[in-house]
Formats: sequence, structure tokens, C-alpha cells
Amino acid sequence: MADFARVDIGFEGGQVLAVKVDRDEYARLQKALNKGEGWHELKTQDADVTLDIDEVVYVRLDTEDHSVGF
Repeated sequence: MADFARVDIGFEGGQVLAVKVDRDEYARLQKALNKGEGWHELKTQDADVTLDIDEVVYVRLDTEDHSVGF
């Protein structure tokens, strides 16, 4: 079973896309952002998403350990 992390992707205009991706897919997204142009297909836990990299203003990787309870 793959290790998925939550990633929030913010776009110009204020929209935010929250997805869960594995570490390899997150690395692919980072490479696409570094190139800074065109479209990128992101494979998430639930769906395939095509992003316009030019419209992305931030990416937030959730690194907090989650627990159940208080």
C-alpha cells in the first residue's frame, strides 16, 4: 500500500485543490513546477487531475503526524 500525503494546491483567484498523492507523484509535481510551464497530469489517490502549472501560486505538503482523539 502506498504512503499518501495531503497536498493543497493554490491557484490564482484563490481556489485551492486538496488531494492525496504518493511521494513519487509529489516529486513529479515539484519537477513540473520547477519547469514552470504547460499542463501537468497529477495522479491522486482518488482521480487523475490535469493542472495548468502557470496558474499555480503555491503547493502545501502536509507533514504533520495525524492521530485520532485529543
